[in-house]
Amino acid sequence: MSAAAAAVAVRPLLAGAGRLLELGPPPANVLDRALMEALGKALAEAAADPDLKLVVLAGAGDHFSYGASVPEHLPGQVEAMLPAFHALLRSFDDLELPPVAAAVRGRCLGGGLELALACDRIVVAPEARLGCPEIRLGVFPPAGAALLPLRLPAGRAAGLVQSGVLLSGEEAAAAGLADAPAADDPLAAIEDWARAELLPLSASSLRHARRASRWPWRRAWREVLPELERAYLEELMRSADAEEGLRAFLAKRRPEWRNR
Repeated sequence: MSAAAAAVAVRPLLAGAGRLLELGPPPANVLDRALMEALGKALAEAAADPDLKLVVLAGAGDHFSYGASVPEHLPGQVEAMLPAFHALLRSFDDLELPPVAAAVRGRCLGGGLELALACDRIVVAPEARLGCPEIRLGVFPPAGAALLPLRLPAGRAAGLVQSGVLLSGEEAAAAGLADAPAADDPLAAIEDWARAELLPLSASSLRHARRASRWPWRRAWREVLPELERAYLEELMRSADAEEGLRAFLAKRRPEWRNR
């Protein structure tokens, strides 16, 4: 199996009207540079198929994604990793895609949640765990801070970023972070929704409607995310505690905060 195939498996859905992009490799489906590149390629291929009416992101195995690679957050790597990840997220609007849904089971953390937040629809399993725990490693989620307020009240969104608390699938659905009641099989629930709501429609018109309705995401990419990326790289990553938190996590020890 090629590295790209191991990172993202592509499967047809809905008799060819949909496409599943399955993140891997399990169990953690970590968003490292290889997965980012493979997913970007798979999204571009989906955008090039005019007959598609739905793209679904899901994780291989029991989890959606544990998030971005922690080693790639360290100085010397984060300067390339973070802009590459944000470019991947922006591609959800740079490309002419059909509606994109996230089928979330298990852990959906950090960059995994940011990836789901870039989608049009999120459906979660009851036992899923969603959140941005980056603050516990001494850092923060730039895209999460930009995108969570599109789905949650500003105060609730800020609380998730500042505390790192995780929500269950049922809590996420009740809060509005997910678009439907929690479902034991999120992928099947998305397929049922698509059969009823999307398949009767024109694939071309769907893409026009998606582009028209995505202005809040485009504004976040244009007006909010660049400043948060700058603050992360030029301010946060120059602090002692940001590097300490990341290295403590990798060493499986408690961080020794200097509050600097």
